Amino acid sequence: MKKVRKKPLLILFFITIIGIVGGKLIADNKTEKESAEKQANQRKQVIMDDEQWKKKLSPEQYRILRKAGTERPFGDVYKEFKKQGGGTYVCAGCDTELFSSKEKFDSKCGWPSFYDPSKAKNVKTSVDYHLGYPRTEVLCAVCDGHLGHVFTGEGFDTPTDKRYCINGTVLKFIPDSSPSLKKSEEIKKVEEE
Repeated sequence: MKKVRKKPLLILFFITIIGIVGGKLIADNKTEKESAEKQANQRKQVIMDDEQWKKKLSPEQYRILRKAGTERPFGDVYKEFKKQGGGTYVCAGCDTELFSSKEKFDSKCGWPSFYDPSKAKNVKTSVDYHLGYPRTEVLCAVCDGHLGHVFTGEGFDTPTDKRYCINGTVLKFIPDSSPSLKKSEEIKKVEEE
C-alpha cells in the first residue's frame, strides 16, 4: 500500500486559502476606492423644512423655488438680467453654481435664457404636467428648487438648440470680479482637493 503524501495537499490547501483571502482583500479595496470616488462626486444635498425655507427666501423666491411658481415675464428682474455683464448665476436657495454669462442669450421671451448650464451636475430635469401637457422642468440638483423649464428645437442660433427659461428671481448674480466669487471658488477648490 502506498503512502499518501499529505504535505502537497496541505500546501495546495493553504495556497487556495491565500488566493481567496487575497482576492477578497483586493476586491474590498477596489470597492472602498469606488465608494470614496462616488462620495467625492456626490453633491451635499440641502434639505430644509418649509419654515426654514420661508425664513431664508423672500416670499417671491419661496413661491417659485419651493412651490414651482413663475415670475411675470419682462419684469424688473428680467430687465436687470439683460444689463448684467460677465459672471456666475447661483441658486438663491443654496448658492450652488447653475449658469454663467457665457451660456446666456437673449431669447426675447421675457425670462432669463441660457443655452446650457455652466455646471451640468448642479442642474437636473423632470417632466411636469402643470399646464396639462408635458414640459421639462429644470431643478437645482442640490436643494431641489424649481428654476424654470428647458425647451428644445426652437431654432435659436445656439450650440445646443436648447433654451433654459429660468426665473431670474431665484438666481443670484455674482460678477466675475466679485470678492465673494473668488472666495467661493477658493472654498470649492479646497473641497475638491
